[in-house]
Amino acid sequence: MAKKASRAEKIAQVMDEVGIGNSGDITINEILSLAQTMTKSLDGVYRAVDASVQREFREIGSYIEVMKTDIAGLQANDLQETHLPTAGKELDAVLEATEEATNTIMECAESIMCADASDHDAYKALVDEHLMKIFEACSFQDITGQRISKVVETLNMIDERVSRFAKRMQVEDAEGHANEDEADRARRKKDLLLDGPQAKGEAINQDEVDNLFSAA
Repeated sequence: MAKKASRAEKIAQVMDEVGIGNSGDITINEILSLAQTMTKSLDGVYRAVDASVQREFREIGSYIEVMKTDIAGLQANDLQETHLPTAGKELDAVLEATEEATNTIMECAESIMCADASDHDAYKALVDEHLMKIFEACSFQDITGQRISKVVETLNMIDERVSRFAKRMQVEDAEGHANEDEADRARRKKDLLLDGPQAKGEAINQDEVDNLFSAA
């Protein structure tokens, strides 16, 4: 039983038949025969490449779907349109309430300090009145605590969503600053020592500052 010829052998056979490399004439049928044989020999390659390309596109499509789901999980529009504006309003209210309470306390303290203490009864009545105002002004602390709790809740929500997204996407932080404005603020803060209020236990001890200047 004759051995079945391979694709390469068939192509070589057709090339010999049409006289490739010789000076003989080539008919159109012979050219078509060669083209047909070569095309069939590439069918397997085409199918393999096509299957590979389709698999790559399916994987890319699946990755994009997962990313879209994770991005949707951030609920960025909800944060931008609801939670962040609400947190901003709460902080504005805290600043306003703190300012009003501070002004009230300082005005009452100033009135007490400047009051005439020669009339005991009148002085006591004035002090009692202003102390009551001070106590009332200090009641802002409870509402302020509630407002700040809402802001902290929003920050925790953002942190949870962003952290979950970064973990799913296996994202690593890029070096440097996010933009030039942020870099400028960081440089200004460093050059002008604008550290601001520090947490308890982290700030420089005043005794150390005094010792530094006394040693100079």
